[in-house]
Amino acid sequence: MNIPTLPQFSSANFLRQHIQSILEFYEPRVRAADGGFHQCFLDDGTVYNSELRHLVSSARFVFNYASAYRFHGAEHHREWAASGFEYLKRLHRQPQGHYAWVIEDGNVTDGRAMAYGHAFVMLAASSCVQAGITDAAGTIADVWDLMEELFWDADGKAYADERDSTLQVLDSYRGQNANMHSCEALLAAFQATEDVRYLERAEMLAERFAVELAGLNDGLIWEHYDRHWQCDMQYNIDKPDDLFKPWGFQPGHQLEWCKLLLALNQERANPTWVQRATELYDVAMTRGWDPEFGGLVYGFAPDGTFSDAYKYFWVHAEAFAAAWRLYRQHGDERYLQDYNRLWEYSWRHLIDHEHGAWFRIRTREGAPVDKLKSPPGKTDYHTMGACWDVLSQPV
Repeated sequence: MNIPTLPQFSSANFLRQHIQSILEFYEPRVRAADGGFHQCFLDDGTVYNSELRHLVSSARFVFNYASAYRFHGAEHHREWAASGFEYLKRLHRQPQGHYAWVIEDGNVTDGRAMAYGHAFVMLAASSCVQAGITDAAGTIADVWDLMEELFWDADGKAYADERDSTLQVLDSYRGQNANMHSCEALLAAFQATEDVRYLERAEMLAERFAVELAGLNDGLIWEHYDRHWQCDMQYNIDKPDDLFKPWGFQPGHQLEWCKLLLALNQERANPTWVQRATELYDVAMTRGWDPEFGGLVYGFAPDGTFSDAYKYFWVHAEAFAAAWRLYRQHGDERYLQDYNRLWEYSWRHLIDHEHGAWFRIRTREGAPVDKLKSPPGKTDYHTMGACWDVLSQPV
């Protein structure tokens, strides 16, 4: 694959063109006859499973197209977002009110209620409201109420993760990932509705994970906890590459929290958010950067060794968005240098210059792992979202 000449990564024209190139990868084949979106793409864009619908992808595609309409104004993207949102309510939403995790051939095959998935339903609804799809506003409040009932742990000041399909059994696992994306969704809900309860809850989650619980681990955010919110250092210790619950410290999640803290600071200034964002960023970039092959690894162990040295697309997207926000916050050129070196690594190893969009994963050395460009869960929400985030923060 020929690697094009390095562009000016901070250019608004480049970012818009790059977003357009990602949209073009999905455009010819993403719409499904059932009103939802195809979610299983090979590197060349071939759909390898036309029947599977994962809640995370169903919601993220709604976010993608609502945001594409907001930023670029193509009317068909607004129509796709509205159609995908209706699919969420028609197929994923169950009679008890929760949203099923997996649907295959129109039938629920995994009916668990996951806080992580419901956070993305809230994000999808919020992005629709911001795109002028006003009937989505009721879903924001509905999902808030549902998450209060099913997941909110008032004593723990955070959301639990999972209930079974009957909604009667609450799993003992507690995790930061669902809460991080809940923080993201709540911030978007506030921006869409101006209802301050969403901002207050987002700030509560930020305080809980980036300050209180991070204080148990020298300022870093651990992934896994027991029902009493004590760190579980053994959970998934044999699965450092797990898609939603990987073991180890995740540089990508430290950097996502960095971005979220700075976004919260824009809504209501809080010096703690800026301080913690800066600290999380510095540790993630120092301990997560691969000095031999470049790029950020997926995870590192408490002793600092790499627990998973593979390179993931989303980690680098969240990293360059965080670097850009810190550059805007502090005006320090080192963050701009980081922004460019993250983009340069991604340009050389993670972006598919032949077919479009970003490869999902590469080995530590930068070699292909498989031909799955976008399996369930990956919709390039991270990559386009990071570009939109940078565009929203001009110098």
